[in-house]
Amino acid sequence: MKPIHELVRRYDIGEIIADGIVHGVGVVAALIAVTALIFYATVWGTSGALAASWIYGLGLVASLCISFAYNIWPHSPAKWVLRRLDHSAIFILIAATYTPFLVAALPDRLVLANLVGIWCVAGFGVALKCLWPGRFDKLAILLYLAMGWSGAALYSRLYDALSVATMVLILTGGIIYTAGVIFHLWEKLRFQNAIWHGFVVTAAAVHYAAVLTCVVGFST
Repeated sequence: MKPIHELVRRYDIGEIIADGIVHGVGVVAALIAVTALIFYATVWGTSGALAASWIYGLGLVASLCISFAYNIWPHSPAKWVLRRLDHSAIFILIAATYTPFLVAALPDRLVLANLVGIWCVAGFGVALKCLWPGRFDKLAILLYLAMGWSGAALYSRLYDALSVATMVLILTGGIIYTAGVIFHLWEKLRFQNAIWHGFVVTAAAVHYAAVLTCVVGFST
């Protein structure tokens, strides 16, 4: 296992502040947005919409909060633990974000298999990050992307269950996330981390809009 100083780049104070601002905006916005989503699902949605909203909301808020803590935490043994949690939370966020869309397309058996499968991959990813931290980072990035674009295989089924607006928002968010990976890997660029997380927060906002339109569709 590599020591943390070889795995975690040291950012200057300006970069840390910029990244903290991006995360802070994301966390506050997520808390407000998820509260509104769950309130709507509780009052007007179905039980399926409510369950999916809770899963998505918890995944989104937990992921952003853990990322916030990890990225502003000073180099120490605690940061090593937070790194594992941060990278694991990405798997949970992807699976949680997909959950409302896949639930909307149930009881299709292929959709159900995909829902179970994506959570199994998420579980595998969490185990990978927690048990072998720093050893399979490139594989993890490939798994993130594969999970994120796995819904393309269900296009026809999701198209029948979701509105055009929801489908466009899902695609747009996926493109933003994927484009942001360039900056995630561009470690020599100053403010690289803040830029990457700017893409993450933007894509998360777009996917939130997709989830909201999906949940509204549950109740109509």
